[in-house]
Amino acid sequence: MKAELKVGDVVEVLSAEEILATLDERGELDNLPFMPEMLRYCGQRLTVHKIANKLCDTMTSTGMRRMNDAVHLTAARCDGAAHGGCQTACLLYFKTAWVKRAEGPPSRREVTPERPLLPLLELNTRREPGPEGEELFRCQATELLRAAPERLPFRDLGQYATDIRVGNAGVAATLRTILLGLFNRYQKLSRKFPKALRIKGGLAWGFVGPGPHTGASPTGTTDLQPGELVRIKSKEEIVATLNTKRFNRGLGFEEDMARSCGRTARVVARVERCIDEKSGRMLEMKNPCIALDGIICDGVYKSNCPRAFIPFWREIWLERISEPS
Repeated sequence: MKAELKVGDVVEVLSAEEILATLDERGELDNLPFMPEMLRYCGQRLTVHKIANKLCDTMTSTGMRRMNDAVHLTAARCDGAAHGGCQTACLLYFKTAWVKRAEGPPSRREVTPERPLLPLLELNTRREPGPEGEELFRCQATELLRAAPERLPFRDLGQYATDIRVGNAGVAATLRTILLGLFNRYQKLSRKFPKALRIKGGLAWGFVGPGPHTGASPTGTTDLQPGELVRIKSKEEIVATLNTKRFNRGLGFEEDMARSCGRTARVVARVERCIDEKSGRMLEMKNPCIALDGIICDGVYKSNCPRAFIPFWREIWLERISEPS
């Protein structure tokens, strides 16, 4: 029986031939695809960033889902090269059957994709075309509900024990996420109570309310470029740009993002295209979004979900600042 992997362990990603032996005709193991973008990690030694024991359902909003036998590796994100240049930069899932414990420090080296595996993976990056011949993609993100079909209720205390045991979160962080979850459940229930019994109108912790706009929300373009330094505006300033459903031109602003208000960060990329997880369609953004260095969702409000999304920001939510002297 293999010893349980923990955060910080060094593992080596197996060779392409070894991984091929674990995959079915769809290029999957337990309904999770191994993607062409992952081939460059074959043979590399990387540290375990998080144990991927669960994930938040961003497709159908059913809450948390249980994932088995998978890990996230440090800095191993999808670059979208085989998926139409998608810029979501998802943290990749590696099944534990695709890695082995390694001795010594992490080691990064580029690996030329091996032909026995590449054709199978490339074929399975696409779904059947849409009704009008539209190209539809298939990736780990679009298949997550198949790979993690079991719902994981908030009251399942075993998930929190696992978080602590494997190093995904400490005791204090785990207690915090449980207390926040309890508070948010009270808030949801309190919306049926008289106003006097509600806390801030029944809003979830983080207290991001609806914006004032019933029609088109405002936009602003400052042509931010990678490397520039910006400050994230205050929550109040950002909410003022939202519509009544908390969207600005189709992009949502959530409580997790509000935790970063006031921070400074560098622009990593202008995001112009990303795959819609539900449909597999490539979404072309009329107004590019901004990805910021070091700003990720750390799962505080979502049961310590380890997916580590990179949130997208509207330029109107950011302000360019001068470099420190």
